[in-house]
Amino acid sequence: MRLLVTGGAGFIGSAVVRLAVAREHAVVNLDALTYAACLDNVASVAKSPLYAFEQADIRDRAALDRIFRDHKPDAVMHLAAESHVDRSIDGPGDFIETNITGTYNMLEAARSYWVGQGKPEGFRVHHISTDEVYGSLGAEGQFTEETPYAPNSPYSASKAASDHLVRAWHETYGLPIVMTNCSNNYGPYHFPEKLVPVVILKALVGAPLPIYGDGSNVRDWLYVEDHADALLKVLVEGENGRSYNIGGENERSNLELVQTLCEILDRLRPSNAPYAEQITFVADRPGHDARYAIDPTRIAAELGWHPSVTVEEGLEKTVQWYLDNEDWWRALLDRQGVGERLGKTL
Repeated sequence: MRLLVTGGAGFIGSAVVRLAVAREHAVVNLDALTYAACLDNVASVAKSPLYAFEQADIRDRAALDRIFRDHKPDAVMHLAAESHVDRSIDGPGDFIETNITGTYNMLEAARSYWVGQGKPEGFRVHHISTDEVYGSLGAEGQFTEETPYAPNSPYSASKAASDHLVRAWHETYGLPIVMTNCSNNYGPYHFPEKLVPVVILKALVGAPLPIYGDGSNVRDWLYVEDHADALLKVLVEGENGRSYNIGGENERSNLELVQTLCEILDRLRPSNAPYAEQITFVADRPGHDARYAIDPTRIAAELGWHPSVTVEEGLEKTVQWYLDNEDWWRALLDRQGVGERLGKTL
């Protein structure tokens, strides 16, 4: 297939690009190269004849029309988004413009192209979203594809809106789509503003390891390369118009996760004292969701997909990757907002 991947220089998008090229799909990587994007993420495939790059913003409809016209993709994997909750608290406008208006532009460009090509049967748009659109769980229960939407942050609200647009374009215009909502990703090439890379990099320099509140917030952790595998499976085998929840089946509290990272670092990069002594509890994020958990029954039953990496295995791989790739992450430390506490506005 020839895939148009939006946001392919980002964390999850680049994992999709690398895997798709490895599986001999042709890939057009469309990315605006905003602060969290890095072309080094796709350096391993950049010279492949199957790979092409287009620097463009999904808010630019004319650019999207040109890219569809020039590359004639068989499918779209739409990952481009503003994704950091803390940044959405401080500056929600970027999230509204990119995640909502940008998705609208992508849908309209895709629809125009699809109609212009005679509505080819195999064409589809795969919209990639988050479990955060469902809101917050208590101690029990899991999100299913039928869970009502109840987003609690500007980020999750903007992603919920984009999900609704995708569904509406399918129902109203017949645009072929599939949708996925994933749990928290982690792994190589993760931009150093999210919990896992922040903890690893702060630990290495002896800085406090910040945990919001009391660390009891629970997330389901999904290794990014497992996620990329699931996304390609849904793209190829998923039912038109259907949504699939993708989870790692690895629930951990934030405190448990950080403690595990510290234990791995104690083994792989011993310091004078246990890294856990650097753990520091800080003021909680406004509107911080208590717990996310994915029920993966549909994707398992219908597509036969299961995560292959436990959180302990994935964290070990991730820590080792950051230890081995200091040149990659050092080049990103001067980017806007990295190392700062964001999202304190009440």
